[in-house]
Amino acid sequence: MHQEIMALARELHDRHAIEACLLRYCRGIDRLDRELMLSAYHDDAIDDHGLVVLSAADFVDWAIDFHRRTNPVHHHAITNLTIDLEGDVAHTECYYSFFGTRSGEPTILSFGRYVDRFERRDGLWGIATRFCFTEAVHELPVAMLPEGVAQVLYANGPQDRSRADASYLRPLLPNRPPANG
Repeated sequence: MHQEIMALARELHDRHAIEACLLRYCRGIDRLDRELMLSAYHDDAIDDHGLVVLSAADFVDWAIDFHRRTNPVHHHAITNLTIDLEGDVAHTECYYSFFGTRSGEPTILSFGRYVDRFERRDGLWGIATRFCFTEAVHELPVAMLPEGVAQVLYANGPQDRSRADASYLRPLLPNRPPANG
């Protein structure tokens, strides 16, 4: 019984570490945080993103430059994660959705899948091989907000694609007083 509990604990730990790695990738690209994004990969990893097939470091640099030039705001989200564990190797598939604004053009909404081979090396899980399969791309019209609404919606910053973003602040404290009433 003890061995079964230990095996289950190891499996749950491995699954959590792999999911955390995928989430670091998404947060890293959305904050244009090279270090965080690279932490999802092993140094010798290859990423086949369809448009480009590059080493992890070259892909990260390419992706950050691409999004910095083309998308003033963008979000990567993952869902429907499957993880097939085989010792120190795991094969995963997760669905992604991507939302990216473009200056003066319709917003892009795309969907697809990341299919990855993860490896545990020196106790750490990381992507060894990634395939990004884009399965749908849509354009969305930009919402025309009433005057002043956008200013109110975006007033609680700092919202930034860097480590200056509120998500990095420790401790996270209010930057304005609460409204009365």
